[in-house]
Amino acid sequence: MMLRNSAERWGPVSQLLHWLIVLLILGLGVVGLVMVELPKSPRWFWVYDLHKSFGLTVLALIVLRLLWRWFAGAPKPVPGTPRWQERVATSTHGLLYALTFAVPLSGWLYDSLSGLRPLRWFGQFKVPKLADPSQALAPVMRDTHEWLFWALIALVAVHAAAAFYHHLFQHDATLTRMLPRRRASSPDPVPETR
Repeated sequence: MMLRNSAERWGPVSQLLHWLIVLLILGLGVVGLVMVELPKSPRWFWVYDLHKSFGLTVLALIVLRLLWRWFAGAPKPVPGTPRWQERVATSTHGLLYALTFAVPLSGWLYDSLSGLRPLRWFGQFKVPKLADPSQALAPVMRDTHEWLFWALIALVAVHAAAAFYHHLFQHDATLTRMLPRRRASSPDPVPETR
């Protein structure tokens, strides 16, 4: 099995990182929207700590994904793709990477500025603070974190819509090359004749 990306499709490592990051971001978004409504209690701290730990995991995974893409390359554009679509796709991917990096980083910075108790990543080790607490900057960074999240969700929706448009209307491999290959089913055995 080829782990690296080929000229035609994304390899299994890129696919795994892509879909894992998508699932984590969607889960973090749902939890992030719900947790602001929770009353401050031990459960609140537990949910916030999980949210932060998974957010830092996304940050690590996006760094890993960028390093893997640099190492493994990327598939060429689908044959027949107009040049302007290639440029839009390249710009969109660049923005997706930037926002996927910026959202957890802004959350980490907000956590640092808020002066809350130190975070232990999934209870394992203490995460360093990026800045000293600031009552003036913490709300600004909280709002920045939220706006970056909504920008990311909007861009993900456009990205997914474009992939489905290519799949359903253009009938090209834009979407399927980010999905695992289906194994070819073995043909039914031919009955023996005597």
